Amino acid sequence: MIDAAQIKGFLPHRYPMLLVDRVLELVPGESLVALKAVTCNEPWYQGLAEDAAEERFCYPQTLLVESWGQAAGLLAVQPGTAAAGLSDQVMLAGAMSGVEFLRPVYPGDVLEHRVKVVRALSDAVIFQGESLVGWEVVMRLSHMVMAFRPGNRVAGAA
Repeated sequence: MIDAAQIKGFLPHRYPMLLVDRVLELVPGESLVALKAVTCNEPWYQGLAEDAAEERFCYPQTLLVESWGQAAGLLAVQPGTAAAGLSDQVMLAGAMSGVEFLRPVYPGDVLEHRVKVVRALSDAVIFQGESLVGWEVVMRLSHMVMAFRPGNRVAGAA
């Protein structure tokens, strides 16, 4: 439904931190299903020795959350949603709760991020969801808050 080129139009992220490859399902303001293929060619695997043990190839949990968060961001900025009309806004992940990592993710796995809107406000959205590999849930999030703030205000604070 939304391909890699279109994703770049919605998110500011670029290589190596653009961590969503495709959106399969989208109900604006309600839910989204997105894919992220994990490969050995990603920068976080570059320094591993040739004989590195399999557990050294676990996809970093922080990147798993970031990838899911990018999928949530895609849902938040779709036409017809409150955040879509906010120009010059920066997308900020605020708080997360109930994050569970149920099994490691490895190169060759294709993550399926499932995101649902719990509540949408004028400048923030609360999401919940999970990530799967095949039919197996690998991560669950009870809540993630994403806020939108004026870019000039955020840059001025830095």
